[in-house]
Amino acid sequence: MTALKGLALPAALLLAWQLAVMLTGLQSDTIAAPDAIFAALGRGLTEPAFWADTGDTLAAGGMGLALGFVLGTMSGVLFGLIPPVGRVMRVTVELLRPLPAIAILPIALLIFGFGYRLEVAIVAFGTCFPVLVLTEAAVRQIEPRLSEVARALALSPGARVRKIVLPAVLPRLFVALRLAAGIGLIIAITVEIAANPIGLGARLMQASNSLRPADMYATLFWIGAIGWALNWGMLRLQLWLFPATKGAAQ
Repeated sequence: MTALKGLALPAALLLAWQLAVMLTGLQSDTIAAPDAIFAALGRGLTEPAFWADTGDTLAAGGMGLALGFVLGTMSGVLFGLIPPVGRVMRVTVELLRPLPAIAILPIALLIFGFGYRLEVAIVAFGTCFPVLVLTEAAVRQIEPRLSEVARALALSPGARVRKIVLPAVLPRLFVALRLAAGIGLIIAITVEIAANPIGLGARLMQASNSLRPADMYATLFWIGAIGWALNWGMLRLQLWLFPATKGAAQ
């Protein structure tokens, strides 16, 4: 029922859009009626090239997310467990973190060229820092008694991380992953629009440059649907794995 209520406003806007186009008889190279957009989306869903572009975006974005998540988690745990290291790296992190990921595109192009590696590198850069910040904060908030238990049991640093730290921060780590997944999709599409000639971002630009507004908006709607489905799936998984986070997630 809640989902249906949430669809009321988008449905009303689409209806108003359709009526405005019909009443004005609008013919444009930049705007298409919703019925033409959904017809274009339906045609796209039957084309292998459409799914190949979707797969390219998800593959590059997914690999970049995985790399950024691992790097951010490892760095966050290290900075949280060893405060002097965190203090030494603070200026470097705070200098790099505000940089838009797309700003490193010229450098990444020189290093990686066009293709998957370019997109993976930029997505990893953009998703690493949110995970790092949230992981470090979670590690610093671990109950001191747990650290005392680790010392009493004479756990090695690796065992301490596996048996004490990771189980304690796992719920917040999953929240960081969910946040980074949305950021990763945004960055992947942006890189494809700006420079990388693969995936849904490139398809979006090709439709725009070819003055095919229905195909352009259909691709845009599809990207929005993927983002919604990704967040919905990860939220359901989070609530299933960590029921205690239900209030915060909603």
